[in-house]
Amino acid sequence: MKILQINKYFYQKGGAETVFFNTIHLLEQYGHTVIPFSLKNDKNEPSEYDSYFVDYPELSESNQLTKIRNISSFIYNREAAKQLDNLIKNEKPDIAHIHLMFNSLSVSILPVLKKHNIPVVMSLHDHRLICPAYVCIDGKGNLCQRCLADGHYWHCITNRCSKGNLFNSIMLTSDSYFRKYFISPVDFVDKFIFVGEYARNMHIKVSPSFENKSVVLNNFTTIPIQAPSQQRGNYLLYFGRISEEKGIPVLIEAMKDIPGVKLKIVGCGPLSDDLKKHSYPNIEFAGYKSGDELHDYIRQARFIVVPSICYENNTMVIPEGFTLGTPAIASRIGGIPEFIQEGVTGFLFEPGSVDQLKGTIQKALNLQAGEYTDICKSGNLFAKSSFAPEIYYNKLMSIYNDVINERKQR
Repeated sequence: MKILQINKYFYQKGGAETVFFNTIHLLEQYGHTVIPFSLKNDKNEPSEYDSYFVDYPELSESNQLTKIRNISSFIYNREAAKQLDNLIKNEKPDIAHIHLMFNSLSVSILPVLKKHNIPVVMSLHDHRLICPAYVCIDGKGNLCQRCLADGHYWHCITNRCSKGNLFNSIMLTSDSYFRKYFISPVDFVDKFIFVGEYARNMHIKVSPSFENKSVVLNNFTTIPIQAPSQQRGNYLLYFGRISEEKGIPVLIEAMKDIPGVKLKIVGCGPLSDDLKKHSYPNIEFAGYKSGDELHDYIRQARFIVVPSICYENNTMVIPEGFTLGTPAIASRIGGIPEFIQEGVTGFLFEPGSVDQLKGTIQKALNLQAGEYTDICKSGNLFAKSSFAPEIYYNKLMSIYNDVINERKQR
């Protein structure tokens, strides 16, 4: 099968790119031809198809003038449509799988796929189809569902939901209204792939159209399943993006009152520099880690901690922890509870509550040796049954084949 994989970035930038590249490699391992379509960037991985990639600036790293010049392409990128049209004519893919396309490739690519009668599936890595700022957090850092409740995207402007930036909030709002009234992905995508039931239900509540056009498919981890380690360090581990919505300040505040155990923070992000200016006796900022080095941190931790205060949709932190035999302490928010059975594979606490997080950590650390062994094994078993590559592959191919067959019957 020839499979078109579409994502705005063709380099490792975040969780969506992890899924994007993992999916490409998995499909290639099973003998499929994968054709990527992305933006041009000096950071890109090599590709024989990069002549089709779209020349478009990374607006998050651009000045205001560059953003103004690219407003029209931000909403409808004619160059992306042209390049994709050429790619499809030459390569003739059997199906297209979209990951991230907004703010760059844009919805301009959807009519092109329809013109060529290409079946389309789309993985929803965030809440962009129902929230202009895609994380359901307003400009003051509060959870927000104003646009979800009444469908009026101007809330994004009045609340400066793009991290307090008025101009960026206007751009995101304009894009949302354009999609609502002119090119709605719901009208062009055959099947939406959600990583969990919570995210799917959230979208269905806003638009019932998603109900018959969606499926839940957990992401997989490329880390081989490993039995829980018998050698543990006396530390908790946070790994991932160091940012406000991930609840890092809440975690640090809770750890101040638990001096008997260490917290190791692995990763980087907008809060990194400010947090490192302070001295915390039991907190270590280890910086960015990957591969075997990161896996060692995970494997030897007592628990991984996921203190998010946003509606997490696509977190791979918990599956990776379970795969390496380490249980989790996490916020009861978004899709996170779908991964954790209380007291069996980990523990949950109310998001944003320093006191609850502190109490939950203390409860977890006070487990008897046998109880702790059981909770590690339970998470490990859950990973084997839910996050293995072969399970993901079989389910994904079933989705692809169903969509292709449905398109043929029309």
